[in-house]
Amino acid sequence: MDVRVVEHPLAAARLTTLRDERTDNAGFRAALRDLTLMLVYEATRDAPCEQIPVRTPLTDTTGSRLANPPLLVPVLRAGLGMVDQAHALIPEAQVGFVGMARDETTHQPTPYLASLPDDLSDRSVFVLDPMLATGGSMAYTVDLLQARNAVDITAVCVVCAPEGIAALEKIAPGIRLITATIDDGLNEIAYIVPGLGDAGDRQFGPR
Repeated sequence: MDVRVVEHPLAAARLTTLRDERTDNAGFRAALRDLTLMLVYEATRDAPCEQIPVRTPLTDTTGSRLANPPLLVPVLRAGLGMVDQAHALIPEAQVGFVGMARDETTHQPTPYLASLPDDLSDRSVFVLDPMLATGGSMAYTVDLLQARNAVDITAVCVVCAPEGIAALEKIAPGIRLITATIDDGLNEIAYIVPGLGDAGDRQFGPR
């Protein structure tokens, strides 16, 4: 599996804001938006482009654009905070949705929504989820995408646990993972440590 950690001073600064327990909901959302821009920038580094004619104020020239804009798939609810900035960089991208709720007893995801195109065989897909902890939510989402014939899948996550990466590699070794950090691991209730807490609660308040 292709795992890329975005190492940049600005990414580290925004990650620090996200980790800080003193950061309020508004500050958390702002830092997540900024960091999402950096992660999506890296996720599109090798995206195929097509040449197009452009007329500048001075002359004719050639420009480029993405040949196959990805389908953006935020994993609700935490992924909602990433989709607007991904869309800002790729305004022509379409958006699908997958909804998950964490079962606090089993620590496993409980799906409640899947709104996706029927056929993704000719589409690249960016799955947007701030946290890759056990890997359960991402694995379920990837299964949904592969059932719709998706083969070009990129997971865009802020914080990852080694356990989640290992779980994802078992079921989808061919996908790409873009992240800001790989943390130490999971605690006894399957939260990433040091992590940043519950990304959904920290954006929107407790459920």
